[in-house]
Amino acid sequence: MSSPVLGLILAGGLSRRMGGGDKPLRVLGGRTLLERVAERLGPQCGGRLALSANGDPERFRRVFAGPILPDTVPDHPGPLAGLLAGLDAAAEMGVTHVASVPGDAPFLPLDFVARLTAAGDRPIALAASGERRHFTSALWPVALRGDLRAWLTAGERRVGGFIESHGTDVVSWPVEPVDPFLNLNAPEDLAAAEVVLARGTDPSLQTGDRGRSAVVREPRTSYLSN
Repeated sequence: MSSPVLGLILAGGLSRRMGGGDKPLRVLGGRTLLERVAERLGPQCGGRLALSANGDPERFRRVFAGPILPDTVPDHPGPLAGLLAGLDAAAEMGVTHVASVPGDAPFLPLDFVARLTAAGDRPIALAASGERRHFTSALWPVALRGDLRAWLTAGERRVGGFIESHGTDVVSWPVEPVDPFLNLNAPEDLAAAEVVLARGTDPSLQTGDRGRSAVVREPRTSYLSN
């Protein structure tokens, strides 16, 4: 890849199951989830990080110094709007790809970007763990931003639908000892993550061949069929 990717942390959700507010600002082991995600993703992206979030950006400034990108399309249509803002920002930076992750995944693998970059020649590289695919944990070419804008303008909101319309390489990580893409969606998830930290179990270190699956190439489906 000719230039470092832009790491994009998606933080635009309403966090209803967590009781509302900004879930990435919840504290795990004395540090916010946002800090933990940024610490893992930043070095993989040449230090280039941006945050997708709407509203007053100042609420994030004590823990995040990078660009904070509001949606550029109306009505808060979900994570694809945040992705579009990230693709637009990357284009302005001269960066060719965006690696997106949710803001509530504190155990993100340290080889996330490297493995997605090496996945293959499909337009999108998608992370999975076990049998589960993680639609917002992916590597996206900036060249897709025109298609994405058209997708959203047409009223589409489905992340999986957009991915399927372009074809993807799926890269899987093992879920033991802990799923590295574990999302902390509810208070009980946060409590379970505290247990992981207390035990000293770091799934990001599981980067060898043990437990890896092969890259799976998904065929491209027709844009008009989704």
